[in-house]
Amino acid sequence: MARIKRAQIRKVRTRKLFKRSKGFFLARRNTRRQANEAVLKAQAYKFRGRKERKRQFRALWITRISAALRPHGLSYSRFMHGLKQAGVELNRKQLSELAIHDPKAFGAVVETARAALAEAK
Repeated sequence: MARIKRAQIRKVRTRKLFKRSKGFFLARRNTRRQANEAVLKAQAYKFRGRKERKRQFRALWITRISAALRPHGLSYSRFMHGLKQAGVELNRKQLSELAIHDPKAFGAVVETARAALAEAK
């Protein structure tokens, strides 16, 4: 009879795999092969999701800034160009927070950008 020398490590790996596949549907939870494929796919989605989240937040900030600029009669691209020319170093997250929580300060930033645009012409 052949001696099995990998039984313990296989048990540990299987247990770890099933722990990671907890909550999956049907055989993806409790069949080794399908659980392994599902876990690998989930890890790929998880990695990709961490990158996507950053893009989604940037898009949200841009949308908020654009909405806050409409009453001021300025487009987002013109506003950002004016800020670059004025040398204002506020990132989109900060501008978005300013637009939501402190409209007066945001208005002052808009006027700064508008003045820089007028100077450039």
